[in-house]
Amino acid sequence: MQHEAVAHYHQLLAEGDLAERSRAMLDEELERAKLVFGGRRISPYLRPHFVTESDWGRVTKICETTWGAIQKVKDAAVEDPALFDELGLTDTERELVRIDPGYRAVSPTARLDSFLTDDAYSFVELNGESPAGIAYADVAFEIFSSLPVMQRFAERYTLRTFQGRQLLLDVLLRAHTEFLGRRPDKPPRIAIVDLKGLPTQNEFELFKEFFEREGFPAIVCSPDELEFANGRLRCGDFPIDIVYKRLLVNEYLPIMRESPALVDAYRARAICMVNSFRSKLIHKKALFAILTNSQYAHLFTADEQAAIHAHVPWTRHVRAEKTDYKSKEVDLLKLVTESRERFVLKPNDDYGGHGIHIGWEADEASWNEAVHKALESGDYLVQERVRTARETFPMLQQNNRIEFTEQLVDLDPLLFYGKVGSAFTRLSSSALANVSAGGGMVPTFIINQKNIS
Repeated sequence: MQHEAVAHYHQLLAEGDLAERSRAMLDEELERAKLVFGGRRISPYLRPHFVTESDWGRVTKICETTWGAIQKVKDAAVEDPALFDELGLTDTERELVRIDPGYRAVSPTARLDSFLTDDAYSFVELNGESPAGIAYADVAFEIFSSLPVMQRFAERYTLRTFQGRQLLLDVLLRAHTEFLGRRPDKPPRIAIVDLKGLPTQNEFELFKEFFEREGFPAIVCSPDELEFANGRLRCGDFPIDIVYKRLLVNEYLPIMRESPALVDAYRARAICMVNSFRSKLIHKKALFAILTNSQYAHLFTADEQAAIHAHVPWTRHVRAEKTDYKSKEVDLLKLVTESRERFVLKPNDDYGGHGIHIGWEADEASWNEAVHKALESGDYLVQERVRTARETFPMLQQNNRIEFTEQLVDLDPLLFYGKVGSAFTRLSSSALANVSAGGGMVPTFIINQKNIS
């Protein structure tokens, strides 16, 4: 049904001026809503991504089952710090992880990046620290739903969208209530904290407007604007109860000594921070090396093991060692160097597509050099190639032209307290579907065919 729906949508674009009217409205609404990222339209496509209700039900079950296993890795690491070595935590990160955030969930909000094909569903990464895109997706749903071509498409298909900002607010309030051990006496005050001048600034403003519309005072601020005194964290005259932390630990560590108010307030239990510093445990890409290593299978239920085996790609630290691969003991470096078409190299803790080496796009010499450098760094992973998804999308070009181009389709379910509640899709013409690296995003509509008499 999904292929038929896409074909029908593209056929509609060929009718009269439907495509041009939809393109003009999309351009206008993206500009009005400030749906830009680093000066670029965040969604330069004239079609959303369609996922059928049946596929979405399967995706939801797989994500939530796998999330149960991920939470158990966190629980095991808190009890057994030896797992810190496997995850690749630095000494400073270990200190931050040991601080109790005041609630049990390791990452109340998270994003699982994945590929959905006709016959497979595979994860490639987890953003468990500070997943972006929730508010962008909400606004994109509203914009795309109003397009003339989508109005026509809705005559034949039902369309289901999501409200991620409300779910995110619910997460903040739930974590805060657990943190206090009771319901607050008045609406908590929320600070959205990140560095200044980032391309995600517009999304912070979307969240601020939403929080305030729902009756919760909010502010957007940076770590250097925070002050902690007399048991209270403030940004100027604004007292803070909840920190919605969009700040990555990697970006905070270099400035933590100069801007200590955030960590001091967190350590003193003066604020509820979501996600907490403890989320660093599962944000490391080495999480997949633990999930797929039989040494740790005892941590998981049979259903979780089955989900991991079917949907999480085999991952290992790049080390000169023996390991298991497809039920056989292998020399890891020999396997990786001799079978580059099967693997990708990733830094354990980076984002935006930085430092990734794709074996099936490299020649032998450059791949061997990449493996050597990964081994030297001591904090690189090798991951088995998964089946990727590609679809043709009508992409907006200069001079108001529309060109149909094949795109890599990265489906990103968003989890709120371990339950899938929203999603968006990243598109790219390269092997990396990443908005920071030049790709784009579209909303993910869940569709079903109407019974038309």
